Amino acid sequence: MRVAVVGAGGWGEHHARIFSRREDTELVAVVGRTPDRTRARADKYGTTPYTDLDLMLERERPELITVCLPNEEHYEVTLKLVHTGIPLLVEKPLVFDLAEADTLLNDAGGNFFAINFNHRYAEPVQRAKALIDAGELGDLIFATWRFGGEANHGNSPHANLIETQCHGFDMLEHLVGPISAVSAHMTNKTYGAFSTIALALDFENRAVGTMLGTYDSSYAYPDTQHIEINGTEGRLVIHDTVRALTFSKPGDPVEQRWHSTYFDDESRTFAATFDRHVDALLQSLKAGNPPPVPAEAGRRALQLAHAAIESHKTGRRVST
Repeated sequence: MRVAVVGAGGWGEHHARIFSRREDTELVAVVGRTPDRTRARADKYGTTPYTDLDLMLERERPELITVCLPNEEHYEVTLKLVHTGIPLLVEKPLVFDLAEADTLLNDAGGNFFAINFNHRYAEPVQRAKALIDAGELGDLIFATWRFGGEANHGNSPHANLIETQCHGFDMLEHLVGPISAVSAHMTNKTYGAFSTIALALDFENRAVGTMLGTYDSSYAYPDTQHIEINGTEGRLVIHDTVRALTFSKPGDPVEQRWHSTYFDDESRTFAATFDRHVDALLQSLKAGNPPPVPAEAGRRALQLAHAAIESHKTGRRVST
């Protein structure tokens, strides 16, 4: 399968790495805005650099395009690519504006349009999902998401909420179920943007939850990413997305713990969660099935973020 990568930035390197090394894909192009940087990326992965998107589309005729651009600059390029009808994988966030999200989804129609919520493919997350689906936690009662590190400054005052905590919205709904209402508190005390947010959540299944997301912390701290889910029959905790999963039963002081083994480097590597997502994505694409994580999931995370913004502005609980 002929694959083109649009974006020559930091995480975009993982796009190039994955599709240049798979036996079932050929990386035919890297598209960037800066000629020297784009050429260096293309040279590293043995492909052709382009700074002209139209020229790349004409010459290379890719069968899949992946997009990894600066967080607040997704819309115009994504819309252009949606109109080509070529299968598309985009990085989160989908966009910052709900009307733009709706335009992208409407114009894509039934075309293959995926978003990279790669946290779903971490080994602890997949094991947690299996425990929940098997009923090992009983009825789910409450869930907690905490995630934060150093600031990623942007133009939007809600950059942390939309571009980073979108993983939290997606993960909690993936594991617990649809969120039905949001109540929000936010602070902009450090550098002017709402860099730390605290949310209270209601789920449709009558569970409750909390989210704490921040750009006023550090990714060096242990458990900077932490998910806890409690049910009537058990409790699980996901540590730092890929590091470990613990599972406990009521009244039992001995917990079960999964961690990657000595030779299992792949499952302890955060970047490998993207490789796993690509495995599932290509399998679906080749079979003519919808994406395993459709772009609609990006729109849903954005909807929840906008509900949190409305709650903070009005001081009210907002239905989602």
